Amino acid sequence: MTSREFHDRLGRRAKRAGVNLPPKLASRLEIYFRLLETWNRKINLTGLNLAEATPETLDRLLIEPLVAARHIPAGVTRMLDVGSGGGSPALPIALALPSVRLLMVESKTRKSVFLREAIRAVELEGGDVAASRFEELLTRPELHEAHDLVTIRAVRIEPRVLSNLQAFLKTRGLLFLFRGATTADPSETVPPPLAWSATYPLLESLRSRLIVLEKRPVGQQRIVPRETKGLTRD
Repeated sequence: MTSREFHDRLGRRAKRAGVNLPPKLASRLEIYFRLLETWNRKINLTGLNLAEATPETLDRLLIEPLVAARHIPAGVTRMLDVGSGGGSPALPIALALPSVRLLMVESKTRKSVFLREAIRAVELEGGDVAASRFEELLTRPELHEAHDLVTIRAVRIEPRVLSNLQAFLKTRGLLFLFRGATTADPSETVPPPLAWSATYPLLESLRSRLIVLEKRPVGQQRIVPRETKGLTRD
């Protein structure tokens, strides 16, 4: 697949999702995708079809994160991604929002090496990788209440996990949970100081949703639902 063919395919998927895709962003996403394809032949980074760049693959790895990035409020400068694996959704989000400093957390050594190489290849300023379990980072006080946004996709979510993750968030910081259509919205099971804030449909093709939790000030964890918008067009 030539670079032009890749850009054409990516552009069509972005248009269907209503995503603005500047040429520079598209080029950096291609660099990331090509690197992921090369490394995936050696280590298991994703089970998606990278060789053919199918619509499902492009939607999951690149377009879905760009749709989610539209829900990141102005003023977000520090982001932490947990269980980063092959780098999505973290890297596409960071490329779409260049003012954000990204820390990816990945416990598997070879995957963390790939993530460092991806940061270098796409020239992501302020990007870094912590090769450890996120629980181990709880011992680093400089990371406590230091992030505006925490993102998580391929990690099982339990109240204990949420309680640990909120330690990295500033007050009023957001926790983005990338989930499928059958995942129930958190409600009373969300441990304070977190509270459910909103649920946004992402891509119709994937039936995916973004669940947003907010770290509220102590005593203000009452759930105030926001209006849920319709699914993006496939």
